[in-house]
Amino acid sequence: MKNRLLCATALTLFVGFSGAAHADFTLNILHINDFHSRFDPITGSDSNCNAEDDAAGECFGGIARLKTIIDDTRAKYADGNTLLLSAGDNFQGSLYYTTYKSKVVSDFFNQMGFDVVATGNHEFDDGPEEFVKFIEAAQFPIIGGNFDVTRDPSLAGKIKGSIVLDVGGEKIGIIGATTEDTPDISSPGDNVEFTDVIQYVRGASEALDAAGVKKIILLSHIGYTVDQDVAAALPLVDVIVGGHSHTLLSNTDEKAAGPYPTMVTNPEGVEVPVVQANQYGKYLGDIAITWDDDGKVIKAEGAPFLIDASVTANDDFKTQLASLAAPIAEATGKVIGNATADIDGARESCRVVECQMGNLVADAMLDRAADQGATIAIQNGGGVRASIDAGDITVGEVITVLPFSNTLATVQVSGADVIEALENGVSDIENGAGRFPQVAGLKYSYTLAKPAGERVSDVMVKGDGDSWMPIDEEASYIIATNNYVRGGGDGYGTFAEGDNPYDFGPPLEQVLADYIAKLGGDYTPYTDGRITVLQ
Repeated sequence: MKNRLLCATALTLFVGFSGAAHADFTLNILHINDFHSRFDPITGSDSNCNAEDDAAGECFGGIARLKTIIDDTRAKYADGNTLLLSAGDNFQGSLYYTTYKSKVVSDFFNQMGFDVVATGNHEFDDGPEEFVKFIEAAQFPIIGGNFDVTRDPSLAGKIKGSIVLDVGGEKIGIIGATTEDTPDISSPGDNVEFTDVIQYVRGASEALDAAGVKKIILLSHIGYTVDQDVAAALPLVDVIVGGHSHTLLSNTDEKAAGPYPTMVTNPEGVEVPVVQANQYGKYLGDIAITWDDDGKVIKAEGAPFLIDASVTANDDFKTQLASLAAPIAEATGKVIGNATADIDGARESCRVVECQMGNLVADAMLDRAADQGATIAIQNGGGVRASIDAGDITVGEVITVLPFSNTLATVQVSGADVIEALENGVSDIENGAGRFPQVAGLKYSYTLAKPAGERVSDVMVKGDGDSWMPIDEEASYIIATNNYVRGGGDGYGTFAEGDNPYDFGPPLEQVLADYIAKLGGDYTPYTDGRITVLQ
C-alpha cells in the first residue's frame, strides 16, 4: 500500500517555504480512444466527410489534424513531462483498415510518437496473427494485462500487462486492461484466456507498488462504467485513462455522459480521476495530473479538445493519405456478388413499407449477430440510402447504401420494449421519418389510420423452422441493430435504456458486404410479408 504519510517537520518546512510540497510532480497526459482507423475527417454525426464539406469547414478529426494538435499541445508543455496514450480499438472501422490492416495504424502511430497503447477488443478482429503484426511493427509498447497469451504461439512473450516509464525522473507505472467479453465480441482464439479485470489490476498495482512505483495509471479498454467500478474498488490506482464505451466527458457539453475528469472515491477516501475522449479522433483528451511527494494525486485538471476545422491538417500526413487513397478507390470497385434484379432501397418505400433493401440489411445484421444470441434485427429505414441495380454488386455500392459508418450493435430488451420500439418506428410515417423499422426475425402489422403509439399489432417472432409465434411481452430478446439506433437515435429510447448494450461491432457496410459474399453468387431481392400495412 502506498505510503500516504509525510513527516510533520518536513511538511512544516515545505509549506512554510513555498506553500506546496517541494516534490510535487505534474504529468500532462494526452489521450485518445476508440480511433477505429478513422484516418479521414468525419462529420458532426461521425459519418464519413466528403471533400466538399471538409473544405467548407464542416468536419472534424482526421489523422492529419490529430497530428497537428498533438504536436502543438506537446510543444505547449515546456517541461516535457508529457505522455501520449491510446486506450485501444485502433483497428476496424474504415476502408483504410480493410485495405491495409494493422500496417496503416502502426505507420501513422509510429510517426505520431505514442508512448503507450492499450489493447482493444477489435485488435483481435482478424485473430491473434494480425495483432502480432501490429505489436511487431509498433515503435511503442502495447500493453494488455488481464488476458493470458502463453498458450498462443504467435503472441506468447510479445505483450506485457504493465510497463514502467521514466518521465522527468519519476517512475510512472501503466497497467493495461481489456474488456472481459472480448472472446464474445471479437476473435482472440481459443488459446487467449481473459480474466477478471479488477482482480488483475489489483495484483498488478500491488506488484508495482512493491517495486517502488508510486504513480500508477490504468490505461483501460473496459468502458466508462467499469472504469468507475475499478476506481472505487482499488486503493493503488491513481488515474484511469479509458476507452471501449466511446464516452464523451466534458464540463461544458450538455451531451456529455459525465464531467472531465470524473472523480471516483477509492477505498482510502482518495478521489481518482477517470477520463475518456469520445471516439474516432474527434477529440484529444488533455489532463494534467499532479502528485505530491507521497505519491498522492492532489490535482487533476483538463478538458477534451474538439478537433474541428480551426486545426490545420499536417501537410505530410495529408500527402501520405492521398497516396493510400488510390488502392482504396480500386477496392470499392471489387465485385462481391450479383443481383438478379434491382434491389429497391428507395426512401419512398424503405420509410413506409417492407422494402427489399431493408430485408437484405436486416437479414445480414441478424446473420452476423446470431451467434451472440440475437433473434431479432431492426434497421431504421433512414439508414438505407440507395438501391442497387441488377448485375454486379460492388463494395462501393454497398458503401453507398450504408454510408454512415454505423456499426453493428446489440441490446437486450423485453418483448414489451420491442413493441414500444416498433410503435416509435411507425409513429411518423406521414413525414417520411427515417425511424421506420425494417426487420428480420420479426413480423408486425401497423394501421396508419390509428394515432401514433397505438398503430402496431400482430407482432410475431420466429420459432423453430418456419414457424412463428406471438411475441412474449415478459420474455427477454437480444436485438441486433446499428449503433445509432441502439443509442436512442431516431427516437429509439427504449434501446438506449436496454440491458447489456454493445455498439461497437463491425461496420454495417462490412456486415452487408460479408453477407452478400457469404451467399455466394446470385442474390435475388425479395419481400415476404414481414411487415403488413392495415387499412
